[in-house]
Amino acid sequence: MTIAAAMRDAAIRLGDMREARLLMASVLRCDPGRLTMVAQDDLGSDAAAEYQTAIQRRLNGEPVSHIIGYRQFWGRRFRVTPDVLDPRPETETLIAAALGRPFARLLDLGTGSGCIAVTILAEVPKATGLAVDVSEAALRVAQENATELGVADRLDLQQSDWFSNVTGTFDLIVSNPPYIPQSDMAELMPEVREYEPHMALTDGHDGLDAYRHILGQAADYLAPNGVLLAEFGAGQEADIEQIAHQAGWESVSFLTDLDGRLRVLVAKTAQWRPFCA
Repeated sequence: MTIAAAMRDAAIRLGDMREARLLMASVLRCDPGRLTMVAQDDLGSDAAAEYQTAIQRRLNGEPVSHIIGYRQFWGRRFRVTPDVLDPRPETETLIAAALGRPFARLLDLGTGSGCIAVTILAEVPKATGLAVDVSEAALRVAQENATELGVADRLDLQQSDWFSNVTGTFDLIVSNPPYIPQSDMAELMPEVREYEPHMALTDGHDGLDAYRHILGQAADYLAPNGVLLAEFGAGQEADIEQIAHQAGWESVSFLTDLDGRLRVLVAKTAQWRPFCA
């Protein structure tokens, strides 16, 4: 069977040609963009068997990223494992906001795969940062990504439960914390609920615990003119705004993602003044 025929069959079974191509590229250890060049080659029995195994894993509900070991994010390839949350397109809203203002020192809270901190530092070559996570396994993945994408010399990684082991001040604090209420977990797609780390998805309560921690302490770690950016879930903006104002934040606003949904909190302290002032 040719590579093209095998992918056509897989696309029918999976209902998705893109996934069939990604799995094939992983089996052949090549870039997905090269598949067209080899499409008429014979797949070979060993590769065919490996491909069928990969397809079955996907049909069983395992995320493609876990099968192939990576996920694309902001034009870069990030290693992912079951120990970290998959980078998602919605989080690119936070990246765009971070890159829209000057900063020299970054703090990423709950870094997971490191996709936020690594992407921002890769885009801002003179900046440095600290990324923290409570999970040692997640930090190992983040270290791999920082090394692979060339920012390891500018990114420190530290095990910390939010700010517990953080010192110093930062121009920019970012986070994509667990925000799914425990009551909503059963409604998640099985590939998320069954394969991604629950501690990165939910706080086990109302989905707002992380914002209480972060908004309650982040101002103490922001340099003058510093800004906090945090991703959140659908319909949480009113509760988060209330938490922020109760914690003393002077300015609170929200950014929408590409679907038009409110997605990212932008919080500034009373010290904040526009750089152009």
